[in-house]
Amino acid sequence: MATHTSAARSTDSRPHVLVLGGNFAGLGAAQKIREFAGDAVRITVVDRKSRLLYVPNIPLEVFENRNPAASLFMDIIKPLADDDIDFVRAEVNAIDPVARSVSWTPGERPGSASETHHYDYLVVALGNRLAFDRIEGYAEHGHSVTDTFQGEKLRRYLHEDYRGGPIAIGSARFHQGDGARGLEPYAHGAIPYAIAACEGPPVEVMLSMADWLKRHNQGGPEKVTVFTPGELIAEDAGVQVVDQLLGIAGKMGFKYLNKVGDIRRITAAGIEFATGPGIEAELKIVFPDWRAHDFLRGLPIADSEGFIVTDLTMRNPTFPDVFAVGDCAAVTVPKLGAIGHQQAEIVGRRIAHDLGRLADPGDPLAPVVYCIGDMGGGRAFYIRSNSWFGGDTQVLKMGRVPHLLKMHYKTMFYERHGKVPAWGLDAAELLAEKVFA
Repeated sequence: MATHTSAARSTDSRPHVLVLGGNFAGLGAAQKIREFAGDAVRITVVDRKSRLLYVPNIPLEVFENRNPAASLFMDIIKPLADDDIDFVRAEVNAIDPVARSVSWTPGERPGSASETHHYDYLVVALGNRLAFDRIEGYAEHGHSVTDTFQGEKLRRYLHEDYRGGPIAIGSARFHQGDGARGLEPYAHGAIPYAIAACEGPPVEVMLSMADWLKRHNQGGPEKVTVFTPGELIAEDAGVQVVDQLLGIAGKMGFKYLNKVGDIRRITAAGIEFATGPGIEAELKIVFPDWRAHDFLRGLPIADSEGFIVTDLTMRNPTFPDVFAVGDCAAVTVPKLGAIGHQQAEIVGRRIAHDLGRLADPGDPLAPVVYCIGDMGGGRAFYIRSNSWFGGDTQVLKMGRVPHLLKMHYKTMFYERHGKVPAWGLDAAELLAEKVFA
């Protein structure tokens, strides 16, 4: 299929919305802008790839011995074209918020010349860099489930090379910027300072690994140590939920280390930490620091670490024509897809309101942690919590219904080309917390 480009629309006089990034947050923002603003705007999505990576289900595919690359990509060109949204496959090189322009290099074939394009609104949804390259020894001795390459590498190790030794699972230290300081999403609340970027995945992998070990007669939870650089693992879920999780994990036989600091080095023998004792492990599954893209650092729209500064309407306070959604936004803590989904709705409404297409701009961001993690054996955990930000909700459920919800969400996402219905989260909440609790 031919790639749509913005060049064909150069005579279009409508305000031009550039969306940088086409994974969950970028695709969702573009679709919401079209939904709420209608034909009042021209929209272009720019991404270095033309497929969305469905990250949440990588662990599940790995532990079921399926190559995650076979089922976890979704084409985005046709869904965008169906909404009259242009697509450019290119690597973004620079943003100039003063000139209201973005430079990119088309990426279909090597050697393309860089181009610069104007915008009336800019939505930055570029995600982040996973800093595996900052972990000494990772390439030789580490594993992860952050993309299909890493997932397939782990799958092959488990089924071809694993010798039955101890397993360590955990996160490197996250370096959060200062871009969300002073924001109050709930009364007397805040956007906290996170020590780890997102720790739902380590908990999911820990529980799924125990099930895999049992199914393959390799032992069980007693072989697994889970670690965190923070005071509590998955602290964004809330103290009450974490206490429940740790209580269950302890009874199952998992080992737990907290406040280990950053990962200093991975070796054949295990993991060395910046503080505290290391871990001896044959298999080391780690989640790296999440860093902003280098070209964002130092921009007047970025914070001390290069994440895009916004208020709770996802708008930059200095350049009000610039928005950010998803992992690249300073306010997105933890780096969680469900929060990016909430932000996409906000951006769509705010731009439509600016253009007179929507009377009600909607509420600002009040983040809620929604997390469904696989546990193996057709079971999963479900978390809904906002207490970390100053709210009053902490819910944890475990069982077969959360697993069914996780699988159904993926099917619905693919069938609807990313357009999750407004009632989706409400239905999940009802089923997980009320009907089958």
